[in-house]
Amino acid sequence: MNILILNWRDIKNPKSGGAEILTHEIAKRWVKLGHQVTLFSSSFPNSKEEETVEKVKIIRNGHPDARFLFSSVHFLAFKYYRSNVQKFDAVVDEIHGLPFFTPWYVKEKKVVLICEVAGDLWVKMFGHFFGLLGRTAERIYLQFIYKNVPYLTISNSTKEELIREGVESKNITVLPMGLTIPQNFKRMEKEKDPTLIFVGRISMSKGIEDVIKTLEKVSKEKSNFKLWIVGDGDKKYINYLKKMAKKFKVLNKITFWGYVSQEKKFELMSRAHLLLAPSMKEGWGLIVPEAARMGTPAVVYNVSGLRDIVKDKVTGIIVKENSPTEIAKEVIKILSDKNHYNRLRENARKSSFIYKWENTAKAALEVIK
Repeated sequence: MNILILNWRDIKNPKSGGAEILTHEIAKRWVKLGHQVTLFSSSFPNSKEEETVEKVKIIRNGHPDARFLFSSVHFLAFKYYRSNVQKFDAVVDEIHGLPFFTPWYVKEKKVVLICEVAGDLWVKMFGHFFGLLGRTAERIYLQFIYKNVPYLTISNSTKEELIREGVESKNITVLPMGLTIPQNFKRMEKEKDPTLIFVGRISMSKGIEDVIKTLEKVSKEKSNFKLWIVGDGDKKYINYLKKMAKKFKVLNKITFWGYVSQEKKFELMSRAHLLLAPSMKEGWGLIVPEAARMGTPAVVYNVSGLRDIVKDKVTGIIVKENSPTEIAKEVIKILSDKNHYNRLRENARKSSFIYKWENTAKAALEVIK
């Protein structure tokens, strides 16, 4: 088959996240199985208009934000498809807030890939007016526009949310997830001082402010704590976070690594003691099993996606209350008990071996076929 994937970002985008890793890992395995795969995504500073990454053809054009209308990746994806209408056998419509509305113009086989339902995040991220518009649009397209389109998602939590939004259970397939570790990577020794790490897109929805507040609280009990923040985001927001950290008198304890290579990411996760994941919600939380493979357990909020992947008090900790105070309490507790910490480390590492992208790619392909 010749498969077209429409997504707002690709694997090389500095703002890419777990969804883009998922998309690329599936796509390159479809190519290995004998299919052709083209990914249409937005452009970014200094990006190539077209390139091939591990035999997946990537075409970049447009802005990832649909509010840019005729210069958005959503509209330009429509134009690209229309000019190649006889070329593809199937189309994957990836939803991040807004979809590509393929039921309106794609006649071939099509499936939706959705990692999370935005829900209340619309208002939190875009304010009352635009948030309400986005929330209403989401309910309409999930329930009506995509009514007869098969859904691929990545956790039972997201499946339950989709059902609550009006999607029929029979139309939803939960994909088994995978894990990618750099070749020949060896785990490293933990840092001498207790080190917390956050990995992901630097945005309000990821709970990064709560990570800084957590550091402020644990530092009152133990002054040698450090925090590594790994990932890129809006520069204004990053500057705001630095000012916030300075206000809490912990800026000197934080390293903002920015965007790093996969090898560097795994090195930092291996050296850190605990991963903090206080997201408002996640589709699945790929970073948790990645850190787990490095022997770094996670302390997470009790939200969809994260609660699917962490076995509380066995492979990590799901806090009782979603607050920096509660995270700080658990961090101190874990790192004060060496035996407890080592049990979490080993259980987390063992749990990560069940995830294989080959299973993800095959399950998704079966739905498309």
